[in-house]
Amino acid sequence: MSWSDQGSFIEIYPPLEFNFKECLVFLGRSVHEVLHQIRDGYVYKLIKIDGELVLLKIRKTSHSIRIEFPISSPTLSVREKAAAYIWEWFDLNTELENFYEMADKDKVLQKISSKYHGLRIICIPDLFEALTWAIIGQQINLTFAYILKRRFVEHYGECVTFEGTTFWSFPECETIANLNIEDLRKLQFTSKKAEYIIGVAKSMASGQVTKEALLKQQNYQQVKESLVAIKGVGAWTADYVMMKCLHHSSAFPKADVGLHNALKLQLGLERKPTILEIEELSLNWRGWQAYATFYLWRSLYEE
Repeated sequence: MSWSDQGSFIEIYPPLEFNFKECLVFLGRSVHEVLHQIRDGYVYKLIKIDGELVLLKIRKTSHSIRIEFPISSPTLSVREKAAAYIWEWFDLNTELENFYEMADKDKVLQKISSKYHGLRIICIPDLFEALTWAIIGQQINLTFAYILKRRFVEHYGECVTFEGTTFWSFPECETIANLNIEDLRKLQFTSKKAEYIIGVAKSMASGQVTKEALLKQQNYQQVKESLVAIKGVGAWTADYVMMKCLHHSSAFPKADVGLHNALKLQLGLERKPTILEIEELSLNWRGWQAYATFYLWRSLYEE
């Protein structure tokens, strides 16, 4: 991580292949988003570090990502952890040269990899948030998924108010582990989703499931099996979490409806491609399926 501490703010120095504006388009894709706000080219995000709620005000300068702390100046340790969070949020550790080299020769990706050059996977650094969001999104449309997430966060998350605006952080697993299914049913969660989310929360609160342990398993199949062993986590959810939280560039949620719609549009098809056709189309993407998927998702949000 390349960054510097300027006292009242910090600066992160991203790789050349980073396009903040493109990342903002993806971050701004839903009016129902509750975990960050975009205003005048700034992204505001509330995160919890060492038990302290910290509001970040993020913008791009000509040479850096500048992070301000509009409420109060945290300690150096907290500032460093905030820098690490943003570095991971924008997936700045991944070197994209090989992805672009592959995409430039691929009939599906060639146009969009050039068009969205510098776009990076917008990650979900917190494993509990990643698993919960993936479970919320199972078998419902994206709009309703965002509405459920908003209700969940506003009922069980923490917040701060700054200049008349309320900012929210994602609920902690310990909080959700103490709920019962009926608590989430009141928010319009199905009984099954409520059961899965509370189960994940209990597994994480007890230390049975941890991000650290999953990151130590370098083998893709090993990690996937560990995730699928969690009740409520199927193949799609596992790949989504591996892509968005565990930084597996080979993760490939090939049953994803958004991916199917994007491929249909990019290829000018009258129907969505079959799984078999997707597997054939993706042969060139080996090692970069996660980025191929993310760029295809981005193509659905044309301005």
